[in-house]
Amino acid sequence: MLPLWVPLDRILLIDKTDAIVSENRTLVQASRLTSFGDGPTIAGIFVPVVLVIAALTFITWTIVGNVGAASASGGMQGASNPWIIAIIAAVAVLVVACPCALGLATPTAIMVGTGRGAEQGILFKGGESLEHIQAVRAVLLDKTGTITKGRPELTDVITAPGKSGEEMLRLVAGAEQGSEHPLAAAIVEGARSQGLTLHTYPESFTALAGRGLEATVEGHAVLVGTRRLFSERSIAYDTLQEQLEALEHQGKTAMLVALDGEAAGLVAVADTVKVGSAEAVKHLQAQGLSVWMITGDNKRTAQAIAAQVGIPAGHVLAEVLPEEKANAVRRLQEQGLVVAFTGDGINDAPALVQADAGIAMGTGTDIAMEASDITLVKGNLKSVATALALSRATMRTIKQNLFWAFAYNVILIPTAILSPLIPFLRESAPIFAAAAMAISSVTVVSNSLRLRRFGR
Repeated sequence: MLPLWVPLDRILLIDKTDAIVSENRTLVQASRLTSFGDGPTIAGIFVPVVLVIAALTFITWTIVGNVGAASASGGMQGASNPWIIAIIAAVAVLVVACPCALGLATPTAIMVGTGRGAEQGILFKGGESLEHIQAVRAVLLDKTGTITKGRPELTDVITAPGKSGEEMLRLVAGAEQGSEHPLAAAIVEGARSQGLTLHTYPESFTALAGRGLEATVEGHAVLVGTRRLFSERSIAYDTLQEQLEALEHQGKTAMLVALDGEAAGLVAVADTVKVGSAEAVKHLQAQGLSVWMITGDNKRTAQAIAAQVGIPAGHVLAEVLPEEKANAVRRLQEQGLVVAFTGDGINDAPALVQADAGIAMGTGTDIAMEASDITLVKGNLKSVATALALSRATMRTIKQNLFWAFAYNVILIPTAILSPLIPFLRESAPIFAAAAMAISSVTVVSNSLRLRRFGR
């Protein structure tokens, strides 16, 4: 449900994002053909082959039995009915080759793996999500709300010579009331904490994606945003350049302010790094993954935050517009990397869909969670490393299960075929085959249940 007053461009942004997510998800999923889809293919080959082997077994032992009975010599007893011996051998082949273990190998491991993930606050959308993330070689992290808390606070208000700091902040906060961006909320809350009264919403408001905003407040034209925005509007800010760079070196997000077409000052907000973010990045790097950070902030601020969590400066993508995030993921994929993208906002949704594995913070927006393959309920970045480790453990278990299922058939199908030559199996082969089949299935299920101990 929308609030009583929502800017039109905000509604259009949501509608546009939904359309982009829907279109991108259709295109990306069309290209995601995984080995989990090979299950029906394997069964489609395995079952006919077994039927043919059983038929050949029946025909072979019928011929051998009748020839033996006619000559009253060879391995077959003349008193034995060759037809019964052939039927028992064929049935033994069918029973021992019943693909129960083969059919249980993948779903049991996925069920236990996803269940264990849910216990740890990691929600996988299905087996396909598990497969995607285990192949990841690069992790692209959005800064705001993922690496940082996403709850910035107003820290600095600096004015140009001859300007009033109180009036500038009041007009800026009034303009920011038209936005739902976390930085806007920080400025509004900061102004109120300083005792300023914000009477009305702006008369007009336009959000400039990745650049800032422009609004009309109490008859004044207010422009708040980045260097790029001010350069586009040909507004000089030379007198504020030194303070702007100093704030950025401190890891703060500084925004230029213009009133009625003239630079009036700047405001800065700071978003603290989440507890555990640095440790999470360290764990990801220890797994041999390439960790990147992406943000719309300027390069100095971005590199200051990246340095706090241990991300190399060369792996920082700064000043990226919201609509360019998906392109940034695509460029990494074109380098041959399998990419996981982690984000929490509406503008992260296209990138979450484009990535080989989209990971959304449970503390973020519903659109981001809908677009993702995996949701981290607690919003803890350390869960990304846990999800990767769990995925690899699950895929390793699946491979073990499939190996056992195939090895079992490779050994026991020939045994069933030759059962008439083994005295204690000649008439009891189906019984032993049924017992072996059950043991195989129990072995596969028991191996999958070992995943319940993951992380303990």
